[in-house]
Amino acid sequence: MSDINALDHDAFLARVGPVFEHSPWIAERAWAARPFDGVAGLHQAMMAVVAAASADEQVALLQAHPDLAGKAARAGSLTADSTREQAGAGLDRLSDAEYDRFERLNRAYRERFGFPFIVAVKRHTRESILAAYEARLGNDRATEIGTALAEVGLITRFRLDALFGD
Repeated sequence: MSDINALDHDAFLARVGPVFEHSPWIAERAWAARPFDGVAGLHQAMMAVVAAASADEQVALLQAHPDLAGKAARAGSLTADSTREQAGAGLDRLSDAEYDRFERLNRAYRERFGFPFIVAVKRHTRESILAAYEARLGNDRATEIGTALAEVGLITRFRLDALFGD
């Protein structure tokens, strides 16, 4: 972590900014919490930024995520992290019927909550992801925002661990 603490502002943003999907404002605000006492401290500082963010900013963070096995994935336009994560769960190797099911669930979820379904796919199989969709569609919006933000926390911790070592 001494390397990350030694980075200047711009270098820090370039290195850590992409950890939260299309939301470099989190790294920008976490910068003030330096020095970090390791990956856990950096992640804690970044999650504190998310917790202190306005409700609109939190929803915008959620909206910045791609659909699982969605059009962006099929077009190859995901971030490198999202591409790697979705491929790790086999979401890049679905049958047409499976893609159709994901598309239906993505649409139903977005219509209900106003943001894409977010899950730390690294902890899941295709089947458990689909089961999570079904279960979480029954949540109210406030519960689902909290659940999605918790999943963002897991995703970003995995990304930081990969970036800096466990």
